Amino acid sequence: MAGFLTPLQLQFIDGKHWAVLSPFEYRLGAEDGEESIIIPIGFETDFASIPRGLWNIFPPAGPYGKAAVVHDWMYQYRTVLTPTGTRLCDRGEADRTLREGMEVLGCGWTTRHVIYAGVRLGGWRPWRTYRSQE
Repeated sequence: MAGFLTPLQLQFIDGKHWAVLSPFEYRLGAEDGEESIIIPIGFETDFASIPRGLWNIFPPAGPYGKAAVVHDWMYQYRTVLTPTGTRLCDRGEADRTLREGMEVLGCGWTTRHVIYAGVRLGGWRPWRTYRSQE
């Protein structure tokens, strides 16, 4: 199983955003796997981009918060570390990694699949926005 290898340390910036204070590492696929995401100091996240009307059920910084930070990184930068360097992920992999991370965190089946369905339906907009800035 995949795993979070370092603690997530953040500083609140404004009414919506947080900055990463120390490198945050997530191992893809398995804790002893060869690929990982390392989010550097200074990266800004808003956790899960959930419509405000659903915050009572799915707050942005819910129990899936760490997975949402990894997902934000993958949407913005697409960078996955490999044994030989780096590679770029696609949107589908980023979304599956969010679902995988939520499972690692112990989020229930319903939470994982509702949030996953939400990013599959609405994630194309931010994905396209980030790609247009490359």
